[in-house]
Amino acid sequence: MLQRFRAGIHGENSLTRIRWGRKILKREDVSYLTGYAFQHLLHCRSLYVVATNQAYRLTCLLGTVACALSLLLPSLSLFAYAEQPLIVVATYEGVINPVAAEYLHEAITYAEAEHAHLLIFQLDTPGGLDTSMRTMIKDMTSAHMPVVVYVAPTGARAASAGVFITLAAHVAAMAPGTNIGAAHPVAMGGGEMDTVMKEKVENDAVAYIRSIAERRGRNPDWAEKAVRKSISATARDAKKLGIIDVVAEDLTDLFTQLNGWKVPMGMQTITLKTAHATITEFPMNWRLEALKAISDPNIAYVLMTIGMIGLIAELYNPGAILPGIVGAISLILAFYSFQSLPVNYAGVLLILLGIVMLILEVTVTSYGLLAIGGVISMVLGSLMLMNEEFPYYQISWSVILPVVASAVAFTFVVLRLGIKALRGRTVTGSEGMIGLRGVAKTPLTPQGKVFVHGELWDATSTEPVQVGAPVEVIRVDGLMLQVKPVANQQGETVP
Repeated sequence: MLQRFRAGIHGENSLTRIRWGRKILKREDVSYLTGYAFQHLLHCRSLYVVATNQAYRLTCLLGTVACALSLLLPSLSLFAYAEQPLIVVATYEGVINPVAAEYLHEAITYAEAEHAHLLIFQLDTPGGLDTSMRTMIKDMTSAHMPVVVYVAPTGARAASAGVFITLAAHVAAMAPGTNIGAAHPVAMGGGEMDTVMKEKVENDAVAYIRSIAERRGRNPDWAEKAVRKSISATARDAKKLGIIDVVAEDLTDLFTQLNGWKVPMGMQTITLKTAHATITEFPMNWRLEALKAISDPNIAYVLMTIGMIGLIAELYNPGAILPGIVGAISLILAFYSFQSLPVNYAGVLLILLGIVMLILEVTVTSYGLLAIGGVISMVLGSLMLMNEEFPYYQISWSVILPVVASAVAFTFVVLRLGIKALRGRTVTGSEGMIGLRGVAKTPLTPQGKVFVHGELWDATSTEPVQVGAPVEVIRVDGLMLQVKPVANQQGETVP
């Protein structure tokens, strides 16, 4: 410990030393280092007392002062920094899905490991999965430090599942120009719930959101209406209605307003100290970023289209391998995305039907009718792919048109080449020998020897053939070739 302290003072700059202090120093460590500094100060003073020469005494006096400044000041600064609170900021924008749940869990785990004073979860979401939402709420309520959900920046929203998450926070905050609400539960996959099931799901959601609001001292009646009637509120209205606690322009304003805020944490109450806190960003790692990108409805649509085309191309051209591999991987990734998206599977079937029509156009003479039907089916399926109750999930036209055009072009080019290859002449095996030409090495009357394809073969002919005459293979019977003479091509060389 003492060696690390000396290295921190003499060998590192202040920023490195502060970070080192944040990770290593405890209150007792700082007290020990302060005592160590006083011991060195007394040692310098003893040198001053025993010195007899006046100049040497002056040198010892200056050394004592330097010793005090070099040892006491770093110790005191580290002590002050050890008292400075740490605030972790995690930012998430997108659908509430397993990626969001895992990201919040990692942020809370990191904040607890760093003994953070507070976690700010900046949120912008249109909603998402009920299971992921409940997992996130469990993590927040079991956290060892207060969790603040801040709906920001301006233009952001906390809709559907985002309402539950915001209300469950120890402190709920919103930026001006944001909104919260529309938490009515809906069935994923484009299906309709029957009356009994719809009532059961709705009542369950109402009971859950009321329990959350009552626990945090927020407006349970508004929370119930957000579920039953899908009402929404702006940031200012949410503050007046007792839905949230703070309206803050940005993080700086939020920290200013939260300073001195009292937060109940179990059996105790914590007073927030945010005035001079150290702020640390907690970014999403590359793995979660990749999974989040896949969950985008536009990306999921592209993956599904590639997957269907790849698998169908593999079925039409067995042994191509690459289209099958790419198609299978793309479809699996697309299905991963669909678990958190309001997918209408009628749209999926229309897209599949469109691709099948485009493939049949290559093999069936329809004078373009199958191609037109395939394009129309793909476009309609693309528009119907996401549930109409979620306009913010709709696929962009800038994605639909290029994907449909690429699917048409790929289908016509690749499958036409595959069919052409299947209809081409066989060039390997016994079938590949038929049609090859060679030279008679012995008279064929009717059997003899011929030189074909760089090899000497036993051959038979229904017509007499002279030595050196060109012949053509018409059949292969085991190791015996059936040949015929080639007329008017005397002196032809072996192919």
